[in-house]
Amino acid sequence: MEELLGDESNYEFVVSLLENIQNLVSHGLDMFWSPDEVYALLGPRSAVCWGTLTGFWTAVADWCARTGLSLEPVEPLLTIQNEQLKVLLWTGNRTLSTGEKLGLAQAVRYEKANGASIPGYSHLAVALRSTGPQ
Repeated sequence: MEELLGDESNYEFVVSLLENIQNLVSHGLDMFWSPDEVYALLGPRSAVCWGTLTGFWTAVADWCARTGLSLEPVEPLLTIQNEQLKVLLWTGNRTLSTGEKLGLAQAVRYEKANGASIPGYSHLAVALRSTGPQ
């Protein structure tokens, strides 16, 4: 990923991949590493993207709590048996410390209400430049 992040045309791919990984590891399942274990493996550029994603999803969760938007428990999602459906839903949702799931539906509502989305790729370019030569 570090090498890919040397070219701005790869940002969307890398950010999407990291977001899927964050979602998967958020579920706390034994078959996956913890978020801290994954983060420890990231290079400086990937860590910037990881942090950007974490900040965005934290803001979405905080907004849901402030506005009283009820979230569903994650448990039914984690018991899905169909492998294709499991991949889609496990990477499209994340588990919060409350045991609730947060996903794209809440992110879209947050963005529409606040006009704030994941910082654009220009933001990532500036942050990545601070990690040193690309």
